[in-house]
Amino acid sequence: MFIDEITIEAKAGRGGDGVVRWRREKYIDKGGPNGGDGGRGADIFAIAVQDIHLLSKYKNKRKFESDRGDDGEGGSRQGSSGETLYIEFPVGSIITNVESGASVSLETVGQKELLLKGGPGGYGNEQFKSSINVTPTTATKGKPGEEGHFHIELELFADIGLVGLPNAGKSSMLNAMTNAKAKIGSYQFTTLDPNLGDFYGYIIADIPGLIEGASEGKGLGVKFLKHIKRTKMLAHLVSFENEDMMKTYNEIRNELASYDEELINKDEVIILTKTDAVEDQKVIEKMKKQFEKLGKPVFTMSLYDDASVKHVSDELVKILNKK
Repeated sequence: MFIDEITIEAKAGRGGDGVVRWRREKYIDKGGPNGGDGGRGADIFAIAVQDIHLLSKYKNKRKFESDRGDDGEGGSRQGSSGETLYIEFPVGSIITNVESGASVSLETVGQKELLLKGGPGGYGNEQFKSSINVTPTTATKGKPGEEGHFHIELELFADIGLVGLPNAGKSSMLNAMTNAKAKIGSYQFTTLDPNLGDFYGYIIADIPGLIEGASEGKGLGVKFLKHIKRTKMLAHLVSFENEDMMKTYNEIRNELASYDEELINKDEVIILTKTDAVEDQKVIEKMKKQFEKLGKPVFTMSLYDDASVKHVSDELVKILNKK
């Protein structure tokens, strides 16, 4: 099950306690204080990984707590600090501290962001030694680490976002051009989760099919519209199976604009798919010229024609290389 929003609870480690200890050496009746300080509690960091399904793993694990610092020891030995806890989140995650409102965005694999600081360790009695108190019996407890609730919202990063009505051929195109194995079928909403594919080092995201009224919650609603926001470029697929292809194109454009005006200002290429459904090549050329009047790159493709798939792939690579 694909999950793109979740709230977790996290608590950084408590600091270890300082201790009261005394030097014990042969022939020395009254050794001085040598109780060590407690170790620092472990911090909690977020770390970005390339796994868009990762949040689903936290569905039944919503609480995270890092290690406590060790208590101090005699011989002026400080307790060990707790081991830092790294919580993995998908690239594209926006992590918001519910209590403070502060947020961070994970934009590159391996990026690390501090979420919570561990508590400092307490002082051992050696810290309290002075000229007027040579035998202090005071030690302090470690302090608790920071804690809070975090809301994580995933917005996919991709170089190309495939958009279009259900059955426009997005999943099939993704499979043909990348190593993805997206589920395909001859019915609407085959794709219920976004799929990603590696395209010559670029990332293509197959965004689940939109319908008229999606921005108002119809069909799959706005659940996946937000995943288009961070794509660098849109590839708008329009199938020759549609009776009025330009109307179909404009319907999806209107839904994008209704959700966020910036979406229709993204760089866009138009791919007219399923040319195999048309017997007359002149019809294909006429429709292509009609779309070219929009001033955007327009390509035609049949997934049953390796040459047309390769041509579109090569042209997309050229466009991406110029960005």
